[in-house]
Amino acid sequence: MRSFLIIFFSMFALDNCAQEKYISEVWVADNEDGTYTNPILYADYSDPDVTRVGDDYYMTASSFNAAPGLPILHSKDMVNWELINYALPKQVPEETFKIPQHGNGVWAPSIRSHNNELYIYWGDPDHGIYMVKTNDPYGNWEEPVLVMEGKGLIDPSPLWDDDGKAYLVHAYAGSRAGVKSLLSVNKMNAEGTKVLDAGRHIFDGHDDQPTIEGAKFYKRNGYYYIFAPAGGVPTGWQLVLRSKNIYGPYEEKIVLEQGSTSINGPHQGAWVQTPGGEDWFYHFQDVEAYGRIVHLQPMAWKNDWPVMGEDKDGNGVGEPVKTHQKPDVGKSYTVVTPVESTEFEGDSLGLQWQWNANPEMVWHAKLPGNDYLRLFSIKTPEDAPNLWMAPNLLLQKFPAPNFTVTTKISLFPQEAEEGKRAGLIIMGMDYATLTLTHDEDGFIIKQTQAMDAIDGKEEVAIAEKRIDSNEIVFRVKVNAPDAMCRFSYSEDGKNFTEIGEQFQAQPGKWIGAKVGLFSVSTREAKRGGYADVQYFRITK
Repeated sequence: MRSFLIIFFSMFALDNCAQEKYISEVWVADNEDGTYTNPILYADYSDPDVTRVGDDYYMTASSFNAAPGLPILHSKDMVNWELINYALPKQVPEETFKIPQHGNGVWAPSIRSHNNELYIYWGDPDHGIYMVKTNDPYGNWEEPVLVMEGKGLIDPSPLWDDDGKAYLVHAYAGSRAGVKSLLSVNKMNAEGTKVLDAGRHIFDGHDDQPTIEGAKFYKRNGYYYIFAPAGGVPTGWQLVLRSKNIYGPYEEKIVLEQGSTSINGPHQGAWVQTPGGEDWFYHFQDVEAYGRIVHLQPMAWKNDWPVMGEDKDGNGVGEPVKTHQKPDVGKSYTVVTPVESTEFEGDSLGLQWQWNANPEMVWHAKLPGNDYLRLFSIKTPEDAPNLWMAPNLLLQKFPAPNFTVTTKISLFPQEAEEGKRAGLIIMGMDYATLTLTHDEDGFIIKQTQAMDAIDGKEEVAIAEKRIDSNEIVFRVKVNAPDAMCRFSYSEDGKNFTEIGEQFQAQPGKWIGAKVGLFSVSTREAKRGGYADVQYFRITK
Protein backbone atom coordinates (compact mmCIF):
# COMPACT_ATOMS: atom_id res chain seq x y z
CA MET A 1 0.00 0.00 0.00
CA ARG A 2 2.87 2.35 0.80
CA SER A 3 4.34 1.94 -2.69
CA PHE A 4 0.89 2.46 -4.20
CA LEU A 5 0.57 5.79 -2.36
CA ILE A 6 3.91 6.97 -3.72
CA ILE A 7 2.93 5.95 -7.27
CA PHE A 8 -0.48 7.59 -6.80
CA PHE A 9 1.01 10.90 -5.69
CA SER A 10 3.63 10.72 -8.45
CA MET A 11 0.98 10.23 -11.14
CA PHE A 12 -0.60 13.52 -10.13
CA ALA A 13 2.82 15.17 -10.08
CA LEU A 14 3.69 13.82 -13.54
CA ASP A 15 0.34 14.91 -14.92
CA ASN A 16 0.96 18.34 -13.44
CA CYS A 17 4.45 18.44 -15.00
CA ALA A 18 2.91 17.76 -18.40
CA GLN A 19 1.13 21.11 -18.17
CA GLU A 20 2.89 24.35 -18.97
CA LYS A 21 5.05 25.45 -16.06
CA TYR A 22 4.76 28.94 -14.62
CA ILE A 23 8.02 30.83 -14.13
CA SER A 24 8.00 34.07 -12.20
CA GLU A 25 9.42 37.20 -13.81
CA VAL A 26 10.42 38.59 -10.41
CA TRP A 27 11.96 35.77 -8.35
CA VAL A 28 13.47 32.41 -9.33
CA ALA A 29 15.72 30.59 -6.86
CA ASP A 30 17.08 28.01 -9.31
CA ASN A 31 20.20 29.40 -11.00
CA GLU A 32 20.03 26.67 -13.69
CA ASP A 33 23.70 25.80 -13.18
CA GLY A 34 23.23 23.22 -10.43
CA THR A 35 23.00 25.84 -7.68
CA TYR A 36 20.23 27.81 -5.99
CA THR A 37 20.01 31.18 -4.28
CA ASN A 38 18.14 31.78 -1.04
CA PRO A 39 15.39 32.48 -0.36
CA ILE A 40 13.87 29.68 -2.40
CA LEU A 41 10.48 31.36 -1.93
CA TYR A 42 10.53 35.15 -1.60
CA ALA A 43 6.96 35.09 -0.31
CA ASP A 44 5.23 34.89 3.04
CA TYR A 45 5.06 31.13 3.57
CA SER A 46 5.45 31.58 7.30
CA ASP A 47 6.53 28.73 9.61
CA PRO A 48 7.14 26.29 6.74
CA ASP A 49 7.13 22.54 7.24
CA VAL A 50 8.03 19.92 4.64
CA THR A 51 7.74 16.16 4.32
CA ARG A 52 8.87 13.72 1.64
CA VAL A 53 6.78 10.94 0.05
CA GLY A 54 8.98 8.87 -2.26
CA ASP A 55 10.61 11.45 -4.52
CA ASP A 56 7.93 14.09 -3.97
CA TYR A 57 8.15 16.89 -1.41
CA TYR A 58 5.18 18.64 0.15
CA MET A 59 5.23 21.92 2.06
CA THR A 60 2.63 23.72 4.15
CA ALA A 61 2.77 26.97 6.10
CA SER A 62 0.85 29.23 8.46
CA SER A 63 -2.10 30.98 6.83
CA PHE A 64 -3.56 32.75 9.88
CA ASN A 65 -6.97 34.29 9.02
CA ALA A 66 -6.77 33.98 5.22
CA ALA A 67 -9.09 31.61 3.38
CA PRO A 68 -8.53 29.14 1.91
CA GLY A 69 -5.92 28.14 4.48
CA LEU A 70 -3.06 25.68 4.84
CA PRO A 71 -1.37 26.07 1.44
CA ILE A 72 0.02 22.88 -0.09
CA LEU A 73 3.13 23.25 -2.24
CA HIS A 74 4.86 20.49 -4.19
CA SER A 75 8.43 20.06 -5.39
CA LYS A 76 10.51 17.36 -7.05
CA ASP A 77 13.92 18.87 -6.31
CA MET A 78 13.38 20.84 -3.05
CA VAL A 79 14.15 24.16 -4.78
CA ASN A 80 11.43 24.61 -7.42
CA TRP A 81 7.99 24.76 -5.81
CA GLU A 82 4.43 24.94 -7.10
CA LEU A 83 1.32 25.87 -5.12
CA ILE A 84 -1.03 22.94 -5.82
CA ASN A 85 -3.87 23.10 -3.29
CA TYR A 86 -5.14 24.15 0.12
CA ALA A 87 -5.95 21.69 2.88
CA LEU A 88 -8.50 24.01 4.50
CA PRO A 89 -11.08 25.48 2.08
CA LYS A 90 -12.60 27.48 4.94
CA GLN A 91 -11.27 28.34 8.38
CA VAL A 92 -12.88 26.59 11.33
CA PRO A 93 -15.07 27.28 13.19
CA GLU A 94 -16.62 28.58 9.97
CA GLU A 95 -18.99 31.05 11.61
CA THR A 96 -16.18 32.65 13.62
CA PHE A 97 -14.07 33.22 10.52
CA LYS A 98 -16.83 34.86 8.49
CA ILE A 99 -15.44 38.02 10.07
CA PRO A 100 -11.74 38.84 9.51
CA GLN A 101 -9.72 37.43 12.41
CA HIS A 102 -6.41 39.17 11.77
CA GLY A 103 -3.53 37.25 13.32
CA ASN A 104 -5.73 34.35 14.46
CA GLY A 105 -6.50 31.05 12.78
CA VAL A 106 -3.80 28.71 11.47
CA TRP A 107 -0.50 28.96 13.38
CA ALA A 108 2.67 26.97 12.63
CA PRO A 109 1.46 23.70 11.09
CA SER A 110 3.41 20.47 10.76
CA ILE A 111 2.98 18.06 7.85
CA ARG A 112 3.81 14.35 8.10
CA SER A 113 3.49 11.24 5.96
CA HIS A 114 2.03 8.37 8.02
CA ASN A 115 -0.05 5.27 7.38
CA ASN A 116 -0.32 5.97 3.62
CA GLU A 117 -1.70 9.46 4.21
CA LEU A 118 -0.53 13.03 4.69
CA TYR A 119 -1.39 14.59 8.05
CA ILE A 120 -1.28 18.27 9.00
CA TYR A 121 -1.50 19.45 12.61
CA TRP A 122 -1.84 23.11 13.52
CA GLY A 123 -2.62 25.23 16.52
CA ASP A 124 -5.41 27.78 16.66
CA PRO A 125 -4.52 29.92 19.70
CA ASP A 126 -8.19 30.44 20.60
CA HIS A 127 -9.59 26.96 20.02
CA GLY A 128 -6.91 24.29 20.26
CA ILE A 129 -4.96 21.87 18.10
CA TYR A 130 -6.51 20.58 14.88
CA MET A 131 -5.60 17.85 12.42
CA VAL A 132 -6.57 17.31 8.79
CA LYS A 133 -5.44 14.47 6.48
CA THR A 134 -5.71 13.05 2.98
CA ASN A 135 -4.50 10.29 0.65
CA ASP A 136 -4.45 12.75 -2.25
CA PRO A 137 -2.74 16.12 -1.64
CA TYR A 138 -4.08 17.43 -4.95
CA GLY A 139 -7.67 16.57 -4.02
CA ASN A 140 -9.99 16.98 -1.08
CA TRP A 141 -8.71 16.87 2.48
CA GLU A 142 -10.88 15.40 5.20
CA GLU A 143 -12.82 17.58 7.63
CA PRO A 144 -10.63 19.01 10.43
CA VAL A 145 -10.57 17.17 13.75
CA LEU A 146 -10.10 19.01 17.05
CA VAL A 147 -7.36 16.86 18.60
CA MET A 148 -6.87 18.92 21.75
CA GLU A 149 -9.20 21.68 22.88
CA GLY A 150 -7.87 24.68 24.78
CA LYS A 151 -6.64 28.25 24.61
CA GLY A 152 -3.01 29.03 23.91
CA LEU A 153 -2.09 25.60 22.51
CA ILE A 154 0.10 26.19 19.45
CA ASP A 155 2.82 24.81 17.19
CA PRO A 156 2.03 21.06 17.39
CA SER A 157 4.05 18.27 15.84
CA PRO A 158 3.22 14.54 15.94
CA LEU A 159 5.53 11.54 16.32
CA TRP A 160 4.55 7.94 15.72
CA ASP A 161 7.15 5.90 17.61
CA ASP A 162 8.68 2.59 16.59
CA ASP A 163 6.21 0.69 18.81
CA GLY A 164 3.21 2.36 17.15
CA LYS A 165 2.48 4.73 20.03
CA ALA A 166 1.72 8.32 19.06
CA TYR A 167 2.77 11.55 20.74
CA LEU A 168 2.27 15.26 20.20
CA VAL A 169 4.67 18.04 21.18
CA HIS A 170 3.37 21.62 21.37
CA ALA A 171 4.11 25.09 22.68
CA TYR A 172 2.07 27.82 24.37
CA ALA A 173 0.94 31.29 23.26
CA GLY A 174 1.54 33.63 26.18
CA SER A 175 -1.25 35.95 24.99
CA ARG A 176 -3.84 33.24 25.67
CA ALA A 177 -2.23 30.72 28.02
CA GLY A 178 -0.60 33.29 30.29
CA VAL A 179 2.77 31.59 29.90
CA LYS A 180 5.12 30.84 27.03
CA SER A 181 8.67 29.42 26.58
CA LEU A 182 7.42 25.94 27.51
CA LEU A 183 7.19 22.72 25.50
CA SER A 184 4.90 19.84 26.44
CA VAL A 185 4.30 16.30 25.18
CA ASN A 186 0.94 14.54 25.13
CA LYS A 187 0.08 10.95 24.33
CA MET A 188 -2.26 10.50 21.35
CA ASN A 189 -4.34 7.62 20.14
CA ALA A 190 -2.77 5.65 17.30
CA GLU A 191 -5.06 7.35 14.77
CA GLY A 192 -3.70 10.74 15.81
CA THR A 193 -7.20 12.16 16.30
CA LYS A 194 -7.16 12.97 20.03
CA VAL A 195 -4.82 13.32 22.98
CA LEU A 196 -5.10 10.79 25.79
CA ASP A 197 -3.68 12.69 28.75
CA ALA A 198 -3.05 16.13 30.24
CA GLY A 199 0.53 16.05 28.99
CA ARG A 200 3.91 16.66 30.60
CA HIS A 201 6.23 19.65 30.34
CA ILE A 202 9.50 18.48 28.85
CA PHE A 203 11.45 21.75 28.40
CA ASP A 204 11.42 25.19 30.03
CA GLY A 205 13.19 27.88 28.04
CA HIS A 206 12.68 30.81 30.39
CA ASP A 207 16.30 30.96 31.58
CA ASP A 208 18.35 30.49 28.41
CA GLN A 209 15.97 29.85 25.48
CA PRO A 210 13.20 32.47 25.73
CA THR A 211 10.14 32.19 23.51
CA ILE A 212 10.90 28.60 22.59
CA GLU A 213 8.14 27.50 20.20
CA GLY A 214 7.58 25.99 16.74
CA ALA A 215 8.62 22.50 17.85
CA LYS A 216 9.12 19.68 15.33
CA PHE A 217 9.36 16.07 16.55
CA TYR A 218 11.78 13.51 15.04
CA LYS A 219 13.56 10.29 15.98
CA ARG A 220 17.03 9.19 14.83
CA ASN A 221 19.62 6.68 16.11
CA GLY A 222 17.65 6.07 19.30
CA TYR A 223 17.36 9.80 20.11
CA TYR A 224 14.17 11.77 20.26
CA TYR A 225 14.81 15.17 18.68
CA ILE A 226 12.82 18.35 19.03
CA PHE A 227 13.82 21.11 16.63
CA ALA A 228 12.52 24.33 18.17
CA PRO A 229 13.32 28.01 17.53
CA ALA A 230 13.97 30.39 20.40
CA GLY A 231 14.78 34.05 20.89
CA GLY A 232 11.83 35.53 18.98
CA VAL A 233 10.85 35.71 15.33
CA PRO A 234 13.09 38.50 13.95
CA THR A 235 16.11 37.94 16.17
CA GLY A 236 16.19 34.31 17.29
CA TRP A 237 18.07 31.12 16.53
CA GLN A 238 17.44 27.44 15.90
CA LEU A 239 17.67 25.17 18.94
CA VAL A 240 17.74 21.39 18.88
CA LEU A 241 16.88 19.21 21.87
CA ARG A 242 17.67 15.49 22.18
CA SER A 243 17.00 12.72 24.64
CA LYS A 244 16.90 8.92 24.75
CA ASN A 245 13.59 9.25 26.64
CA ILE A 246 10.64 10.98 25.02
CA TYR A 247 9.95 12.89 28.25
CA GLY A 248 13.58 13.87 28.75
CA PRO A 249 15.67 15.19 30.29
CA TYR A 250 16.68 16.86 27.04
CA GLU A 251 20.12 18.11 26.12
CA GLU A 252 20.16 21.33 24.14
CA LYS A 253 22.32 22.84 21.39
CA ILE A 254 22.00 25.95 19.23
CA VAL A 255 22.63 24.79 15.66
CA LEU A 256 21.83 27.80 13.45
CA GLU A 257 22.22 31.54 14.04
CA GLN A 258 22.51 34.74 12.03
CA GLY A 259 26.18 35.17 12.82
CA SER A 260 27.98 37.28 10.24
CA THR A 261 25.18 37.00 7.67
CA SER A 262 22.26 39.30 6.83
CA ILE A 263 19.75 36.48 7.44
CA ASN A 264 18.08 37.49 10.70
CA GLY A 265 16.24 35.08 12.96
CA PRO A 266 16.99 31.92 10.98
CA HIS A 267 14.72 29.34 12.56
CA GLN A 268 11.51 27.29 12.57
CA GLY A 269 11.15 24.87 9.74
CA ALA A 270 11.74 21.31 8.67
CA TRP A 271 14.42 18.65 8.54
CA VAL A 272 14.10 16.71 5.27
CA GLN A 273 16.19 13.82 3.97
CA THR A 274 16.50 12.92 0.28
CA PRO A 275 16.15 9.28 -0.89
CA GLY A 276 19.95 9.26 -1.23
CA GLY A 277 20.44 10.27 2.40
CA GLU A 278 21.28 13.98 2.08
CA ASP A 279 19.97 16.14 4.93
CA TRP A 280 18.47 19.61 4.49
CA PHE A 281 16.72 22.18 6.66
CA TYR A 282 14.01 24.65 5.65
CA HIS A 283 13.50 27.78 7.72
CA PHE A 284 12.08 31.28 7.39
CA GLN A 285 13.43 34.80 7.67
CA ASP A 286 11.22 37.70 8.76
CA VAL A 287 11.60 40.62 6.32
CA GLU A 288 8.77 42.81 7.63
CA ALA A 289 6.43 43.91 4.82
CA TYR A 290 7.64 41.04 2.62
CA GLY A 291 6.67 38.52 5.28
CA ARG A 292 8.45 35.38 6.41
CA ILE A 293 10.34 34.10 3.39
CA VAL A 294 11.66 30.54 2.98
CA HIS A 295 15.33 29.48 2.94
CA LEU A 296 16.96 26.08 2.41
CA GLN A 297 20.12 25.11 4.30
CA PRO A 298 22.43 22.14 3.84
CA MET A 299 22.55 19.98 6.95
CA ALA A 300 24.86 17.27 8.27
CA TRP A 301 25.17 15.23 11.46
CA LYS A 302 28.14 15.37 13.83
CA ASN A 303 28.13 13.39 17.08
CA ASP A 304 24.38 12.91 16.68
CA TRP A 305 23.79 16.67 16.49
CA PRO A 306 22.66 18.44 13.32
CA VAL A 307 24.88 21.10 11.77
CA MET A 308 22.93 23.54 9.57
CA GLY A 309 24.28 25.94 6.99
CA GLU A 310 28.01 26.64 7.32
CA ASP A 311 30.01 27.01 10.53
CA LYS A 312 31.99 29.99 9.27
CA ASP A 313 33.68 30.99 12.53
CA GLY A 314 34.29 27.52 13.95
CA ASN A 315 32.09 28.01 17.03
CA GLY A 316 30.08 24.86 16.32
CA VAL A 317 26.97 26.80 15.24
CA GLY A 318 25.97 27.07 11.60
CA GLU A 319 25.15 30.26 9.70
CA PRO A 320 22.78 30.51 6.73
CA VAL A 321 24.14 30.18 3.19
CA LYS A 322 23.11 32.51 0.39
CA THR A 323 23.97 30.26 -2.57
CA HIS A 324 24.60 26.52 -2.56
CA GLN A 325 24.65 23.38 -4.68
CA LYS A 326 21.15 22.03 -5.16
CA PRO A 327 20.08 18.84 -3.37
CA ASP A 328 21.02 15.65 -5.18
CA VAL A 329 17.64 14.08 -5.93
CA GLY A 330 18.89 11.80 -8.70
CA LYS A 331 17.84 13.85 -11.73
CA SER A 332 17.21 17.39 -12.93
CA TYR A 333 13.84 19.08 -13.09
CA THR A 334 12.58 22.13 -14.97
CA VAL A 335 12.29 25.51 -13.30
CA VAL A 336 8.86 26.28 -11.87
CA THR A 337 7.49 28.79 -9.37
CA PRO A 338 4.14 29.50 -7.71
CA VAL A 339 1.72 31.27 -10.06
CA GLU A 340 1.39 35.04 -9.57
CA SER A 341 -0.14 36.61 -12.71
CA THR A 342 -3.49 35.72 -14.20
CA GLU A 343 -5.57 36.65 -17.25
CA PHE A 344 -8.69 35.21 -15.54
CA GLU A 345 -9.24 32.84 -18.47
CA GLY A 346 -10.17 29.75 -16.46
CA ASP A 347 -13.43 28.97 -14.70
CA SER A 348 -12.09 29.48 -11.18
CA LEU A 349 -9.79 31.75 -9.21
CA GLY A 350 -6.10 30.89 -9.23
CA LEU A 351 -4.55 29.30 -6.17
CA GLN A 352 -2.51 32.44 -5.46
CA TRP A 353 -5.65 34.20 -4.23
CA GLN A 354 -6.95 34.22 -0.66
CA TRP A 355 -9.83 36.11 0.92
CA ASN A 356 -9.64 38.22 4.09
CA ALA A 357 -12.20 35.89 5.74
CA ASN A 358 -14.23 32.80 4.88
CA PRO A 359 -15.69 33.53 1.42
CA GLU A 360 -19.31 33.85 0.40
CA MET A 361 -20.52 32.67 -3.01
CA VAL A 362 -21.95 36.10 -3.84
CA TRP A 363 -18.63 37.92 -3.64
CA HIS A 364 -17.47 37.01 -7.13
CA ALA A 365 -18.28 35.14 -10.33
CA LYS A 366 -15.89 33.39 -12.69
CA LEU A 367 -18.14 32.01 -15.39
CA PRO A 368 -16.91 29.50 -17.98
CA GLY A 369 -16.14 31.27 -21.24
CA ASN A 370 -15.71 34.70 -19.66
CA ASP A 371 -12.11 35.88 -19.64
CA TYR A 372 -12.56 38.26 -16.72
CA LEU A 373 -13.26 38.15 -13.01
CA ARG A 374 -16.46 39.78 -11.77
CA LEU A 375 -16.32 41.20 -8.24
CA PHE A 376 -19.68 42.27 -6.88
CA SER A 377 -20.09 45.51 -4.90
CA ILE A 378 -20.42 44.12 -1.37
CA LYS A 379 -21.50 46.48 1.40
CA THR A 380 -18.75 47.28 3.88
CA PRO A 381 -19.16 46.22 7.54
CA GLU A 382 -21.35 48.50 9.60
CA ASP A 383 -19.54 51.54 11.05
CA ALA A 384 -16.29 50.48 9.34
CA PRO A 385 -14.00 53.51 8.87
CA ASN A 386 -11.77 51.62 6.44
CA LEU A 387 -11.30 48.25 4.74
CA TRP A 388 -9.38 46.51 7.57
CA MET A 389 -12.47 44.48 8.52
CA ALA A 390 -13.83 44.01 5.00
CA PRO A 391 -14.02 40.23 4.51
CA ASN A 392 -14.18 40.31 0.69
CA LEU A 393 -10.67 41.58 -0.02
CA LEU A 394 -9.06 39.28 -2.62
CA LEU A 395 -5.35 39.22 -1.87
CA GLN A 396 -2.06 37.48 -2.65
CA LYS A 397 1.42 37.52 -1.16
CA PHE A 398 4.22 39.86 -2.15
CA PRO A 399 6.34 37.65 -4.50
CA ALA A 400 9.73 39.40 -4.57
CA PRO A 401 11.63 42.42 -3.23
CA ASN A 402 10.94 44.38 -6.45
CA PHE A 403 7.86 43.90 -8.62
CA THR A 404 5.14 45.69 -10.56
CA VAL A 405 1.42 44.91 -10.55
CA THR A 406 -0.77 46.00 -13.46
CA THR A 407 -4.50 45.36 -13.59
CA LYS A 408 -7.40 46.47 -15.79
CA ILE A 409 -10.69 47.23 -14.05
CA SER A 410 -14.14 48.31 -15.27
CA LEU A 411 -16.76 49.60 -12.83
CA PHE A 412 -20.50 49.07 -13.38
CA PRO A 413 -22.26 50.83 -10.50
CA GLN A 414 -25.76 50.28 -11.98
CA GLU A 415 -26.98 53.41 -10.20
CA ALA A 416 -26.13 57.06 -10.85
CA GLU A 417 -25.81 57.78 -7.15
CA GLU A 418 -22.48 57.45 -5.37
CA GLY A 419 -21.45 54.46 -3.32
CA LYS A 420 -19.69 51.83 -5.45
CA ARG A 421 -15.92 51.55 -5.79
CA ALA A 422 -13.30 49.01 -6.79
CA GLY A 423 -9.58 48.93 -7.24
CA LEU A 424 -6.07 47.85 -6.43
CA ILE A 425 -4.93 47.60 -2.81
CA ILE A 426 -1.65 47.21 -0.89
CA MET A 427 -2.93 45.73 2.37
CA GLY A 428 -1.36 45.75 5.82
CA MET A 429 -1.82 47.44 9.18
CA ASP A 430 -1.55 50.59 7.05
CA TYR A 431 -2.94 50.25 3.54
CA ALA A 432 -3.20 52.21 0.31
CA THR A 433 -5.46 51.90 -2.72
CA LEU A 434 -5.89 53.07 -6.25
CA THR A 435 -9.68 53.27 -6.49
CA LEU A 436 -12.14 53.60 -9.35
CA THR A 437 -15.39 55.19 -8.17
CA HIS A 438 -18.18 57.42 -9.48
CA ASP A 439 -20.69 60.15 -8.77
CA GLU A 440 -23.64 61.63 -10.68
CA ASP A 441 -21.25 63.34 -13.10
CA GLY A 442 -19.18 60.28 -14.05
CA PHE A 443 -16.11 58.32 -13.01
CA ILE A 444 -13.23 59.28 -10.73
CA ILE A 445 -9.96 57.64 -9.74
CA LYS A 446 -8.56 58.20 -6.25
CA GLN A 447 -5.33 57.27 -4.54
CA THR A 448 -6.16 56.68 -0.89
CA GLN A 449 -4.39 55.73 2.32
CA ALA A 450 -5.50 54.42 5.68
CA MET A 451 -2.68 54.90 8.17
CA ASP A 452 -3.10 52.82 11.35
CA ALA A 453 -6.00 51.02 9.71
CA ILE A 454 -5.67 48.31 12.34
CA ASP A 455 -6.65 50.92 14.96
CA GLY A 456 -9.70 52.10 13.06
CA LYS A 457 -8.29 55.25 11.45
CA GLU A 458 -10.25 56.50 8.45
CA GLU A 459 -9.24 55.98 4.85
CA VAL A 460 -8.54 59.33 3.20
CA ALA A 461 -8.08 60.42 -0.41
CA ILE A 462 -4.59 61.69 -1.20
CA ALA A 463 -5.27 62.58 -4.83
CA GLU A 464 -8.07 62.21 -7.36
CA LYS A 465 -8.79 62.74 -11.05
CA ARG A 466 -11.94 62.59 -13.12
CA ILE A 467 -11.82 60.30 -16.16
CA ASP A 468 -14.05 59.87 -19.22
CA SER A 469 -14.59 56.12 -19.00
CA ASN A 470 -15.62 53.42 -16.55
CA GLU A 471 -12.51 51.45 -17.57
CA ILE A 472 -8.98 52.07 -16.29
CA VAL A 473 -5.59 50.36 -15.98
CA PHE A 474 -4.01 50.62 -12.53
CA ARG A 475 -0.39 49.98 -11.66
CA VAL A 476 1.71 49.86 -8.50
CA LYS A 477 5.48 49.44 -8.34
CA VAL A 478 6.97 47.99 -5.15
CA ASN A 479 10.67 48.48 -4.49
CA ALA A 480 13.14 47.17 -1.91
CA PRO A 481 14.52 47.53 0.62
CA ASP A 482 11.62 49.34 2.31
CA ALA A 483 8.68 48.11 0.20
CA MET A 484 8.01 51.60 -1.15
CA CYS A 485 4.96 51.66 -3.41
CA ARG A 486 4.26 54.08 -6.25
CA PHE A 487 0.83 54.15 -7.93
CA SER A 488 0.02 55.14 -11.51
CA TYR A 489 -2.85 54.83 -13.97
CA SER A 490 -3.43 54.66 -17.70
CA GLU A 491 -6.52 55.43 -19.74
CA ASP A 492 -5.13 53.79 -22.89
CA GLY A 493 -3.15 50.92 -21.32
CA LYS A 494 0.14 52.26 -22.65
CA ASN A 495 0.97 55.62 -21.12
CA PHE A 496 1.00 55.75 -17.33
CA THR A 497 0.72 58.78 -15.07
CA GLU A 498 1.76 58.73 -11.42
CA ILE A 499 -0.85 59.74 -8.88
CA GLY A 500 -0.82 60.50 -5.17
CA GLU A 501 1.99 59.91 -2.72
CA GLN A 502 4.58 57.21 -2.31
CA PHE A 503 3.39 54.65 0.26
CA GLN A 504 5.49 52.36 2.42
CA ALA A 505 3.87 48.93 2.69
CA GLN A 506 3.45 47.59 6.21
CA PRO A 507 3.02 44.02 7.42
CA GLY A 508 -0.34 42.76 8.59
CA LYS A 509 -0.92 40.94 11.87
CA TRP A 510 1.80 38.22 11.90
CA ILE A 511 1.89 38.30 8.10
CA GLY A 512 3.55 40.29 5.33
CA ALA A 513 1.80 42.93 3.27
CA LYS A 514 -0.45 41.69 0.49
CA VAL A 515 -1.51 43.04 -2.88
CA GLY A 516 -4.88 42.50 -4.45
CA LEU A 517 -8.34 43.64 -5.44
CA PHE A 518 -11.52 44.90 -3.83
CA SER A 519 -15.07 45.83 -4.84
CA VAL A 520 -17.25 47.42 -2.19
CA SER A 521 -20.33 49.51 -1.63
CA THR A 522 -21.32 51.96 1.06
CA ARG A 523 -24.07 50.72 3.32
CA GLU A 524 -26.35 53.53 2.18
CA ALA A 525 -26.15 52.77 -1.55
CA LYS A 526 -28.74 50.64 -3.29
CA ARG A 527 -27.95 46.99 -3.93
CA GLY A 528 -26.24 46.05 -7.16
CA GLY A 529 -23.09 46.99 -8.97
CA TYR A 530 -19.90 45.14 -9.82
CA ALA A 531 -16.40 45.46 -11.20
CA ASP A 532 -14.88 43.36 -13.95
CA VAL A 533 -11.14 42.66 -13.78
CA GLN A 534 -9.52 41.73 -17.10
CA TYR A 535 -6.10 40.69 -15.80
CA PHE A 536 -3.70 40.93 -12.88
CA ARG A 537 -0.07 40.83 -14.01
CA ILE A 538 3.04 40.74 -11.87
CA THR A 539 6.17 41.77 -13.76
CA LYS A 540 9.54 43.38 -13.14
